[in-house]
Formats: sequence, C-alpha cells, structure tokens
Amino acid sequence: MDYTTLLFEVSGDGVGTITLNRPEAMNAFTLTMLREFEHLWARIRDDDAVRALVLRGAAGRAFSTGADVKAHAREPVTGSANVWNQRDPGESLGPRANRVWKPVVTAVHGLCCAGAFYWLQESDIIICSEDAQFFDPHVSYGLVCAVEPVGMSYRLPLGEVLRMSLLGNDERIGATTALRIGLVSEVTRNESLWDRAHLLAARMAAKPPAAVQGTVRAIWESLDMPRSQAIGQALKYCQVGNPVAQTQLDVDQVRAGQKVFDIR
Repeated sequence: MDYTTLLFEVSGDGVGTITLNRPEAMNAFTLTMLREFEHLWARIRDDDAVRALVLRGAAGRAFSTGADVKAHAREPVTGSANVWNQRDPGESLGPRANRVWKPVVTAVHGLCCAGAFYWLQESDIIICSEDAQFFDPHVSYGLVCAVEPVGMSYRLPLGEVLRMSLLGNDERIGATTALRIGLVSEVTRNESLWDRAHLLAARMAAKPPAAVQGTVRAIWESLDMPRSQAIGQALKYCQVGNPVAQTQLDVDQVRAGQKVFDIR
C-alpha cells in the first residue's frame, strides 16, 4: 500500500517511525488514515526488523486534533452511515487493538485533543514538548465525551479525566500539568522532542525482542483481567518468553557492560 496520510521509515537500530502526515489539517484522521493504519500495524506486527516504534505528528500546530470533521461529513470515520455497522475508530488506530506488542513511544507537540487520545491510551511511553496542549472539546459542541475519556481512565486519575472531559474547550492541560498528573512521563524542548523519542525507542529496541514484547503484552492484557488471573497469566508469559529471550543476548556481556543512563 502507498500511504497518503502516513509516513513510515525504519532505521538501522530497529526503530520504526510513524508520522501522521496531514499537517494542512492539523494531522486529523480520516477514514483513509484508519485504513492505512490497519495495513501498517499488520506490516509492523509481522516485521521482525521493527523492534520499537515512535509515533509523532508532522511538524505544525498540532500532533493531532482527532477526527477530521469536514471529511467525516463526507466519509464517516466510523466506516458506515448505518448505525448498526459502525466501528470505533480506535479499532484501527491503536497498536494494542491491532495486536502489536512492540513498544510505542508517542511524541506530542502542539495541540492534542479529542480522537488523538486514541493513540495516547494505547502508547507505552508518552513524552511531549513544552508547547503541548491537551484537551477534549466534545461537550463544548454538544457531543457526549465518552470513548476517549473511558480509555484514558486506565492511565489517569479519575478526577483529571472528568475535569478534562467536562470543561471541554474552557481549559487546556499544558506540558507542566500533563507531567504532574502522569499524562506524560517527560517534557522536552520543542526542538529535541523527536530525537528524544527516538533515543528512548532505540534503547528498547536494543533489548531482546522476546523479553520486550512479552512484557508489553503481559502488562496490557492484564488490564482486562481480575488481579489473580492477571498474575497467573503473567507467570505463564515469563515461562514461555524467558527461554526465547535468553537466546537473543549474551547475559554475561550485558552484566559486564551495564551502565546507568541519565536520570529523569
């Protein structure tokens, strides 16, 4: 598939970089982007050369402003005008929904709102630049704010989710507040955002793929299980994945060369 809304490249260190490439529309997603993501996630899932991912938005005012409202009027992002045949866009956009267990670092700059939270709620690490602004305007336009905040409630305190959802356009979360409430784990200068995201992804890509992907899968799948079942399932993943991961590196060499990276 020739992508028209996305850019994708893989570097020699095993990092795949996905760029939302609709800067003229603030990287808002369309039905075409959804279809391209479905194809891309399947490609990434089956390509062992891709061991970690960076997700970013093309340079401009926004990481993404969610669904393209104008395009949606012509071609619904739910895939059908028939209410009984409609799908949640997140089924196409999210790596976990597409059973991709490779770690994802999402780098947010500028505006990030509404449907853009589909990507945040399935990211492993989220960092942002100093100019980032997070908000969800649904209620300001007379729309129920439900799917995105419910997804984000698994990674943010309930009070913060409710505040963002109910205040709509009247309040935006800046980078400092995003860090304080745990929406992001790091804030960088605008000019260093992409490099920092790549560095984090590269460090994960350098580790045994079986260990990294098993860790991602075990943690994310646990969210859908009761505690005791999740722990039991996690143990099975260790038993299956550890022997494979051990063949993917020299453990003694790793121990001898261990070093501590910069502290956040």
